[in-house]
Amino acid sequence: MQMGSTVSRGAIRLGPFRLDHPFIIAPMAGITDSPFRRLMRRRKSALVVSELVSATGIQYAGKKTLDLLKYEEEERPVGLQIFGEDPDHLCKAAQYVERLGADFVDLNMGCPVPKVVKRGAGSAMCRDPLGLSKVLSAMVRSVRIPVTIKIRTGWDANSRNALEIVRVAADSGVTWVAIHGRTRAQGYSGLADWELIGEIKAKTALPIIGNGDVSTPELALEKVDRYGVDAVMVGRAALRNPFIFEQANELWSGRGYRLPDSGSYLSLLEEQRELLLGAYEPRYAMIHMRKFLAWYSSGFPGCHEFRSKVFTISDPEVVWDLARLFFEKCTSERDMKFLSQPFLMGGHG
Repeated sequence: MQMGSTVSRGAIRLGPFRLDHPFIIAPMAGITDSPFRRLMRRRKSALVVSELVSATGIQYAGKKTLDLLKYEEEERPVGLQIFGEDPDHLCKAAQYVERLGADFVDLNMGCPVPKVVKRGAGSAMCRDPLGLSKVLSAMVRSVRIPVTIKIRTGWDANSRNALEIVRVAADSGVTWVAIHGRTRAQGYSGLADWELIGEIKAKTALPIIGNGDVSTPELALEKVDRYGVDAVMVGRAALRNPFIFEQANELWSGRGYRLPDSGSYLSLLEEQRELLLGAYEPRYAMIHMRKFLAWYSSGFPGCHEFRSKVFTISDPEVVWDLARLFFEKCTSERDMKFLSQPFLMGGHG
């Protein structure tokens, strides 16, 4: 089935980077590790960003923390995302990211998780614009690579100060700002406020990436056209439809796209299996893959029974055989209306 088409457009500029299109996988904790980032780059995400890594943890040089910063050349352009409340730790972490050779360092100022914000990190950083100005300026001065940030619209409905934060970022030399269209208080509930994102973009020359509720490639394109943002981040939707960036790229290029067939899913699974086994020992690779099999199967007939088996069968080879059979058999029966249904409302992107 061929889906949609539009006017053809060319490459874009986002800061110093030339990208084929403006559609980007959002950084997600516990998800956007190197294997998944490579998978998404192969599936045409314009660039990739790591999951958030503690700046303080980097100072202590714990193996688990530093492992989160590993990347492969095929991921480029690749940014490594840090978070923290200590300005000195943030600057030193940014310098460490630069020494690793990453293309940019991203500061997470949008995480709403209580254990992060109670220390003054994540979303809490935006509650003090004056203090934030000093932190961002120091980070920008400490490295030669671009410094970027990801924020929310504000702390709550009564303190939506994203425009002020964007102006602080611009004055501090930040390269771009990604805005999730919800407040910290909203978490992942309600709707992302794209009208506000568009208003902010209209009032600043700083590149703005919009994020939130982009569930289809058509919506991704619509957000760029309607709100004038420089790029769009896609989070949860890429876990349910890992082909969304390929599809959005086709629309951006003026072509229609075909819905993924069973072969598309089987190739995806084999690639992801190979990537995970190359990065982790087999047991952990399977634990990790179970999550993705559950997400990818959403909307397929029989998905509930399939997920139950995936999480209860202990033999990895049996799970892989089951997955191959499931996606080979059920892809043609999938009802695409599933894309409009709620998904992973507890979080991610």
